[in-house]
Amino acid sequence: MTDRLQPARGASRLVSDQGADDSVLPFSVEPLDVRGRVVRLGASVDHILARHAYPAPVAQLVGEALALTVLLGSSLKIDGRFQLQARGDGAVDMLVVDFDAPDRLRAFARYDLAKLSGATEGRDLLGSGHLAFTVDQGHDGSRYQGIVALEGQGLQQAADQYFRKSEQIPTRVRLAVAQSVTARGFSWRAGGLMVQFLPSVSEARRLIDLHPGDAPAGLQFDAAAEDDAEDDAWLEAKALAATIEDHELVDPTLSSERLLYRLFHEPGVKVFEPKPVRDACRCSDEGVRAMLRGFSSSERGEMVGDDGMIGVTCEFCSTFRAFDPKDFEA
Repeated sequence: MTDRLQPARGASRLVSDQGADDSVLPFSVEPLDVRGRVVRLGASVDHILARHAYPAPVAQLVGEALALTVLLGSSLKIDGRFQLQARGDGAVDMLVVDFDAPDRLRAFARYDLAKLSGATEGRDLLGSGHLAFTVDQGHDGSRYQGIVALEGQGLQQAADQYFRKSEQIPTRVRLAVAQSVTARGFSWRAGGLMVQFLPSVSEARRLIDLHPGDAPAGLQFDAAAEDDAEDDAWLEAKALAATIEDHELVDPTLSSERLLYRLFHEPGVKVFEPKPVRDACRCSDEGVRAMLRGFSSSERGEMVGDDGMIGVTCEFCSTFRAFDPKDFEA
């Protein structure tokens, strides 16, 4: 039987094996009331990580954050902005990723090199703290922030917890980061999958979010019992999503369409138009000048270097700019 999938409009067509890096592919599995997105990052994540020359464990964490941010931020309208910010007491005490709709991505992390030797996995790097998601819808002025506690569970599980407790949307997120061998050496890649249960009947979305209360003495609440209250369609979708391997999310020879077909060919999967992603910083000469004008003359005087100039380096893109302090005195 020929492998076919259903585009958003029109008749079914052959599954495309043409891979597309730096793109997001939205999809839906209507028989299971599931919608989601697949993100594949190639040159964009490699440029960001190489620019900062992060140690490998930090680079892996930033790559996961980039994939997660694109999964969440790509649903915004065209003038929206989404930010992921993590703060913790681990080797990485700050991690910030910005997604400016429809396609611009940037990131930076602040880390303690001395603490890195004791942290072997990405989930250990942040330690205890919080993960914040901020949505700015642009000109209409609406702004929303959601926060979830970080307790060593990593970004992937933290995102699942956020949607379950804050948004009441059953969600599963998978993230993967790896280095691939190219003709020019090694390059970073990242990928992610998000599936969400969004049925038309709200009763099908019920979850046990809280402790059951006054249970008889000696009985313990089993978190795994949540599955007993979940809809069969969501249980099937979760089981299918759990079969994906990390290498499948970062394999440049495996297209997003082929990946979705592998997961959901039995119930049937529908794909929508893919959206491109690129690494681009929003900093500019005029923007930095405006920031410097906000300081007093004495404050700017303390910023002057040995060369008589005020030097400013963007934390996101590492671009260095030099300004003559005399230009601000007028």
